Amino acid sequence: MAIKITDECINCGACEPECPNNAIYDAGVPWKFADGTALDGVIDFGDGVTIDAGASQDAISDEVYYIVSDKCTECVGFHDEPQCAAVCPVDCCVEDEDVVESEEELLSKKAWLHAE
Repeated sequence: MAIKITDECINCGACEPECPNNAIYDAGVPWKFADGTALDGVIDFGDGVTIDAGASQDAISDEVYYIVSDKCTECVGFHDEPQCAAVCPVDCCVEDEDVVESEEELLSKKAWLHAE
């Protein structure tokens, strides 16, 4: 599963610098696939959807920090546990039951994000 940040977030920002994929953003801040990854140019998702890795995407939350599930690998391949959850003082970084991925899928996503 990807990780999500619940609305109990106190916007302390402890999680953001811990993410190896730069998947965590402050409330209201637009995000890009290219941020903190090796992705560049047009990304083809193989299902007819393409996107420019450097194009700004709308913020997912205007209230609290948020995690882009397409960039979240639960820190698999980097750390033994999700670092956002490890440092969160209010335990609001939790598994996202809507985005379930196997360890193999998370490792594949890590390789894709970082051109490994």
